[in-house]
Amino acid sequence: MGRKKVLAVIHTVTYGKRLLDILSLLEADFRLQVLFTAPPHAFGGDVPAFLARLGSVVLPWDQATRMTFDLALAAGPRGVQYIDAPLITLPHGANYLKRVIGGANAGVAGLRRQDLLPGGRLPAAVVVPHHAELSELARDCPEALPLAHVIGDPVHDRITASLPLRAAYRRALGLAEGQKLVVAVSTWGAQSSFGRFDALLPRLIGELPAPRYRTALLVHPNVWAGHGAYQVRSWLARCGQLGIAVVPPEADWRSVLIAADWIIGDHGSVTLYGTLTGAPMLLATSPEGEINPSSPAATLAARTPTMSPTHPLLDQLDYAAREYRPEDYAAIRSRITSEPGRFNRNMRRLMYGILGMGQPAHEPVTVPLPEPEPLPPAAWAPGRGEVSA
Repeated sequence: MGRKKVLAVIHTVTYGKRLLDILSLLEADFRLQVLFTAPPHAFGGDVPAFLARLGSVVLPWDQATRMTFDLALAAGPRGVQYIDAPLITLPHGANYLKRVIGGANAGVAGLRRQDLLPGGRLPAAVVVPHHAELSELARDCPEALPLAHVIGDPVHDRITASLPLRAAYRRALGLAEGQKLVVAVSTWGAQSSFGRFDALLPRLIGELPAPRYRTALLVHPNVWAGHGAYQVRSWLARCGQLGIAVVPPEADWRSVLIAADWIIGDHGSVTLYGTLTGAPMLLATSPEGEINPSSPAATLAARTPTMSPTHPLLDQLDYAAREYRPEDYAAIRSRITSEPGRFNRNMRRLMYGILGMGQPAHEPVTVPLPEPEPLPPAAWAPGRGEVSA
């Protein structure tokens, strides 16, 4: 039986996780064969293990560039001009939050000409999450505008569909009744909150009394890939002994985020997705120079309380909870996607249209996230039993 070939281009673990949501829309279609390849990338060291866990057919990069495919999907631009296939490019995170300052590569990451037209080649389609991106495309890369499709955001839709399962996620993580979960989130780069963990960790350890408070760290996979898992574990080696859970990069962070009572974040995608959960927030860092001023990250930075180095952390968490107003974050949440709940429908239609095939005769349902794996008992502070009053 002849099958059409779909190639998933996995540069990094972050890109791979994004593409898995999209590839799920092709499940149970015997007319298709999905193949994977991993181009060279500075943060791609963990990709082989990621693909091995999937049990996927992985083509060496040099072989993939000599073959022809019926469709290719990529959440990053590097090297994709060498793939012989109609290409759909997608953002790998929430919206387009970061900008590069100075030099030949200046601009909003993901919306620069080199991001949209890798090697000067036009893709078959450019997927964007919100209509607001169209004006930026018209200004910065007008050639890509006719190829743009406002599809939505798969992570937004998965988190939203999963919010009713928050209590189940908390039980799965091992949280007892009455315990509070503080989730500290970091993107990657010198200006990320990870760059300030040497100051933040002592406060999380020393100022949040156990067992009433528990803490988990969500560190961007690029930090693990860039520094090496050994080094990151070495830096964070005592966290488990002192009551802070380090969520591994291969885990699904979205259910942990939903379980949070507070989120301490920065200017990355995970912090922005945290606005969907209703958890009060503090910002450990929000570097103005790295934030796209027209993105929801800029609005988030302007509205969210910023951590003070001199006030007790518990007082700051209480302040964030007292001052939190869901309506203040409504505009931020709505800026993530202008197609809420419709990503699967829109994306499947686009892919099958490019493939020249009829869609499967069923609705592409947004499936809630599975329960997270329980964090190791050693990851929580001593006293896992009763919660003190």
